[in-house]
Amino acid sequence: MRHQLLHAAVLAPTGQWLVQHRAESLVHVLDGPRAMVDLAAEIQRRIRTTRNRTR
Repeated sequence: MRHQLLHAAVLAPTGQWLVQHRAESLVHVLDGPRAMVDLAAEIQRRIRTTRNRTR
């Protein structure tokens, strides 16, 4: 959220994650913890790529 790559992530009672990239964007449903870990890895890659470009 700090780098504006994710607005919100909420765990639903079904075990799915509801994710919103920006306040005005659609909510995406991620099926379980594996999908959430994949999203976190993607965000980390974006952060590292952005850092390397600014150095």
